[in-house]
Amino acid sequence: MGYEQRVTPDRGHEMKRRNVHVGSSLDAFLKEEGILEETRTIAIKEAVAWQVQEAMRKDNITKVEMARRMKTSRAALDRLLDPGNESVTLQTLSRAAHAIGRELRIELV
Repeated sequence: MGYEQRVTPDRGHEMKRRNVHVGSSLDAFLKEEGILEETRTIAIKEAVAWQVQEAMRKDNITKVEMARRMKTSRAALDRLLDPGNESVTLQTLSRAAHAIGRELRIELV
């Protein structure tokens, strides 16, 4: 973090911290901190988990029914719905999407 010198009439010289991130984007800050990709991955996983939960709530689908539709265990479904669990496979995400009548779309941008 940089510093700038400021002169004041009554105190002489005073050091003031200058925030180098003022005016920068969140992406720029996260990239500088070395956590941009990790943060994006977590955000995507949380968004997908939320979308699945919302669809289940809207359609009154229980966890037992959702696991049955996905042809998986309740524990696997719980891992999918856990926003902090990043170890969900594309196959599991695809089965979850189909179980709620949606498609999983992944693209490179």
